[in-house]
Amino acid sequence: MKNFKTALLAAVLIVSSLLISGGAAQASGSILQSGTAVASAAIASADTGMLIEPLEVVTIEPPLRPDVRPVTLSQLEDQFRRPELQASLNKGSIAVVYPNVEEPFRSAFLAMIQGIEDRIKFKVRAYPVDPKADTVELNSTLKRSGTKVVIALGRQGLNATAGFDREISVLAGGVLLLSESENVMGISMTPDPAMLFSRLRVLLPELRRIVVVYNPQKSDWLIRLAREAARAQNIELSAHVAGDLASAAKLYSQLIASADNRHDAIWLPHDSTTVEESTILPLVLRESWNSNLPLFSSNVLHVKKGALFAMLPDNVELGRTLAASAMGVIAGEVRRRPLVPLRELQTAINLRTASHIGLNLGALQQRSFDFVYPQP
Repeated sequence: MKNFKTALLAAVLIVSSLLISGGAAQASGSILQSGTAVASAAIASADTGMLIEPLEVVTIEPPLRPDVRPVTLSQLEDQFRRPELQASLNKGSIAVVYPNVEEPFRSAFLAMIQGIEDRIKFKVRAYPVDPKADTVELNSTLKRSGTKVVIALGRQGLNATAGFDREISVLAGGVLLLSESENVMGISMTPDPAMLFSRLRVLLPELRRIVVVYNPQKSDWLIRLAREAARAQNIELSAHVAGDLASAAKLYSQLIASADNRHDAIWLPHDSTTVEESTILPLVLRESWNSNLPLFSSNVLHVKKGALFAMLPDNVELGRTLAASAMGVIAGEVRRRPLVPLRELQTAINLRTASHIGLNLGALQQRSFDFVYPQP
């Protein structure tokens, strides 16, 4: 039973991280890495004890973002009790469109739908869509059923909402959105830099500077948020532009060689140019290891390969947040705002890497992580 639960956790971990990985599975339209080899690796790692079951989590409060208005639980409950909102939900005003894909990928989307239903307290109408879905027919079906808000999950789900009538609002989730130019309202699958940096400061109290290499065409919006987050936490963000792989490789070598491993750390964002998996990632992992330089990532798969820590989506919590936003749209309380990063997160750590850089985590600190590599 324990092996089964461990394997299941490994599958969920890899599915969630695949949702935010840099490769695109063109056949499905989702932002998913080509899955067979990766999924097999996850199951193998579970069989060999690479993951331990999540322990009791010690919650670390994330810093509040200035563009997010806090909403208390009582305020949410008051909103849910409003008769007009309950009546609207009963009529099916919220629908979900998600990719019609096989396991293990399907489980991540179903977990998001579970979170949506947990929040609104009703069964939602969910429409699995194929890459060549008839968007005109889908739009007509949703209009006939009185849909006001569609929560589009995954790139394939989001693509299926293209061309919807204006009276149907679309909220995106479960997809890696790298550019504000997509003009989509919703939650990107890239972790909020404020939460990444907050976790890093807990692990490394003497941290002074975070070094990142990025391509502005892919990550400019994220770096702007990262600058704000670093400033709020009294950290210097040293951001360097690279437009191609050769420039990125050269920059990393120079930056790592000149870094102070007591006060600096390297951040790997979701950027397919500067964190290219076959060439750049092995280079950065090797050189940071040799320099005892802390390296953390926005991609949980990098933790297994040697990054100190990373954050991954909590799919059920993401669903709950998307549902709350959809209800706000229906109630007229949510104005259109730009894409926001993911704050519904879990955390994975590599204990071997931590020990290598002189960071010895006690039992209490280890319990603050949802997944631990390798098994102690």
